[in-house]
Amino acid sequence: MPNQTRSYRMQRRAESQRQTRLRITESAVALHATVGPSRTSISAVAARAGVRRSTVYRHFPDEAALFDACTAHWAAANPPPELDAWSAIENPDERLRTALDELYAFYRRTESMLDNLFRDETTTPLVQERFADFRRYVEAACDTLMAGRRLRGAARRRTRAALGHAIAFSTWKSLVREQRLDDSDAAPLVGALVAAAA
Repeated sequence: MPNQTRSYRMQRRAESQRQTRLRITESAVALHATVGPSRTSISAVAARAGVRRSTVYRHFPDEAALFDACTAHWAAANPPPELDAWSAIENPDERLRTALDELYAFYRRTESMLDNLFRDETTTPLVQERFADFRRYVEAACDTLMAGRRLRGAARRRTRAALGHAIAFSTWKSLVREQRLDDSDAAPLVGALVAAAA
């Protein structure tokens, strides 16, 4: 019986630690989305999570460990569109339409976080280092959208540039926020730009 009691207490303690770690992680995610990583202090994370700074450091020994946990948690809840699904669409124009619909919806859902990450990327080495994964994703997306386009020379360079512009977060932001287009209007507009580039 004492062994069962000890086991039960250990399970409760482990669950309590798991819940505390999750609360800290979610607090960091919320702060990154609202004020950005560069303006998120350990003290602010601790206050939001309702724990002491020492508790944060017990679970995350440094800012990099907390940032990685935050990134993994946020990415699991906000996965970008699947490039393999786009690759399965044979027609390049149809593939682009699908990609823009999905990517612009992703940008809309994740706008506040992406805004802060792009802003902090230029001033915060940790963000720059970890945000490289998203840069690689966008580059791979461009490769996927170029597949099957039988172009050469200047037409190929123009088309790739137009595709890179079409799928950029900054393009979506300009068209939707500054020019006040709906996603359903912005996507065909940049699709026409890609077609004209060829």
